[in-house]
Amino acid sequence: MGSKTFLDYFPTNFRHEKSFFLKNNLVDLEKLSNLSEFDLNEIQKKSPLCTLNNLKKIRAIAIFKKEVEISPPEANLLLHCGIGSIKSLSLSTPYELEAKIGRLERSLRVKTESEITFALLKQWIKRAKQVYKSY
Repeated sequence: MGSKTFLDYFPTNFRHEKSFFLKNNLVDLEKLSNLSEFDLNEIQKKSPLCTLNNLKKIRAIAIFKKEVEISPPEANLLLHCGIGSIKSLSLSTPYELEAKIGRLERSLRVKTESEITFALLKQWIKRAKQVYKSY
């Protein structure tokens, strides 16, 4: 069995977006993270089954992966906690993130599969601040 590609980390409700990206050879992390709002709207026009919300999530996760080196499942967790950009991550504190993740886990009544420690949260925020300053 081959290694997983970036798009393989997305659940089945992203099947239309994954299919579009595969058909159009948009599987490169660099290309996905650089999609503009215009590009996302054009994709939705070409493939109406793709939702703008899912396209934006894929782009945000690609940016987190590329810029801050956060795995797709962890980036998806941040999105579900309301952290949707490098800027919002850089303005957060580890305590806020820990509370948001805990709140999400309690509301969903599940424990996240990845081991997210306080030190890891600090590392993400530090990298996000470095990336945000370089913009």
